[in-house]
Amino acid sequence: MTEDIYKNTKSHMEKTLESLRRDFSTLRSAKVSINILDNIKIDYYNSPTPLNQVGSVIAQDATTIIITPWEKSLLKDIERAIQEANIGVNPNSDSESIKLFFPPMTQEQRKEIAKEAKGMGEKAKVAIRNIRQDSNNQVKKLEKDKNITEDESKKSLDEIQKYTDEFVKKIDEMTKNKEEEVMKV
Repeated sequence: MTEDIYKNTKSHMEKTLESLRRDFSTLRSAKVSINILDNIKIDYYNSPTPLNQVGSVIAQDATTIIITPWEKSLLKDIERAIQEANIGVNPNSDSESIKLFFPPMTQEQRKEIAKEAKGMGEKAKVAIRNIRQDSNNQVKKLEKDKNITEDESKKSLDEIQKYTDEFVKKIDEMTKNKEEEVMKV
């Protein structure tokens, strides 16, 4: 019984880490990444569609992204979506593709993005603690229903705490690495 709880706990905590990785990939660092466009959706035949599914999105160099839609009629929609997303650049269209030129980041922008990364890390740690709480409640219910002994319950709670500590440590490392990456000039 407790093995299932351990497995679920670890699985949910892994998903939280994966979610944090995806969130970090949308933050800008020294080299521009196409992931900065991940949250932008285009109205494609009345359905919100991710930008990378309506055209080719490539990083030409450290400061330029080129978007080439598969249908030329989408150029205006893509331009509008990028402007509304407020990612810090204005789209430049040449009737074939859209180019995004990202200026070098200022120290102030770097600090702001590092602060955002730290906030994402804190949210992930809260999620980990919530998973711990749910798992602990399941163990306590098993003990209350006399399905496990008090000793087994104590051992299970300790095991869940080990998972929690391990994942919080991983989140701290990931956050620290992302902050360093953002602050590097």
